[in-house]
Amino acid sequence: MKDKSRLIRTQTDRSPHREHNTPVYLTSSFIFDSAEQMRDTFSNDLDGQIYSRYSNPNLDEFIEKMCLLEEKPAGFATASGMAAVYLGLMSFLKAGDHVLASCALFGSTHQILDQILPRFGITTTYLDPLETGQWDNAVREETKLLIVETPSNPGLKIVDLEICNTFCKKHGILFIVDNCFATPLLQKPARYGAHLIIHSATKYIDGQGRVLGGIIVGDEKEMEEVVFFARHTGPVLSPFHAWMLSKSLETLPIRMKAHCQNALELAKMLDNHEKISTVNYPFLENFPQYELAKKQMKMGGGIVTFELIGGTDKVYRFINELQLLSITSNLGDTKSIVTHPATTTHSKMEPVDRLRAGISDQLIRISVGLEDIDDIREDILQALQKL
Repeated sequence: MKDKSRLIRTQTDRSPHREHNTPVYLTSSFIFDSAEQMRDTFSNDLDGQIYSRYSNPNLDEFIEKMCLLEEKPAGFATASGMAAVYLGLMSFLKAGDHVLASCALFGSTHQILDQILPRFGITTTYLDPLETGQWDNAVREETKLLIVETPSNPGLKIVDLEICNTFCKKHGILFIVDNCFATPLLQKPARYGAHLIIHSATKYIDGQGRVLGGIIVGDEKEMEEVVFFARHTGPVLSPFHAWMLSKSLETLPIRMKAHCQNALELAKMLDNHEKISTVNYPFLENFPQYELAKKQMKMGGGIVTFELIGGTDKVYRFINELQLLSITSNLGDTKSIVTHPATTTHSKMEPVDRLRAGISDQLIRISVGLEDIDDIREDILQALQKL
């Protein structure tokens, strides 16, 4: 069965009520027929639901669909994407350990690595995804894992997953990929040896700006550690949000195709505009990593970034002149969104670190929505004309 069909037809077992769609299981716990059944379920001798912090039918359905898409056997759904990132790290790290990370990561991931992990005696070295030949020099005896995000938020840097896999195998370390921007429909990190794959389900998986959620999927061995850590620290997704995200997955293939088509058209329109110095989109033929993007991704994604010519005052004026696009920090919505990363999502990073990640003060991020492309294009052009 094709991915599109599996996302629609995968669901929990029907109850005696014979419902067509999965109901919402808003319950904190589950009952047992006997003390023996309860004992055997808690000891893992029997499969079954125990407590919604551990599992729930709605979460199980959402996880199953994501595992099918990412070609991994196990997963855990979290209350946010950042909870999934934290799980992916802290399930395997202890005092004295060392992390390798792409310098082009989401702002809050940088904050975990720079501000939170050092409290536990865990250090991080950042790697330039464009200088993979230098990575071996950063490895230490205490290095435990590599975490990358591709395409990166918001610089759209592409990390070569094949090189990452070879590197991690060579040094015997864990390989973690944040696949949020591409989604598993456009990119399959498992095919490049990723042990764990992370998503902010708040973005394209929901796709309508309604709920927070995250998920981490991976191989059985690694997920045993993740599930143990998660069950006893409690960053679990709510059943209602899991139900919404599972339903959203039914339309993800259609939505992602439309996002990508609109984004490519917008990028082509903005390319060589007189008031723009640089346009970034993975499937633009003049994009520096175009060939690598084509190798790893089926389409270019729904994010376009560009740098305006001029100072921050022009950036602000452009944003304020927009009439259709929403000014907010989210992305992956049906509604097109404009964000200034340097003063919002990545504002806590040092300026030199932002530049290294491809984030200048002139960079503008457009999450291209599902409105008619003519309306999106008209709004952006009229704002540019007023500069």
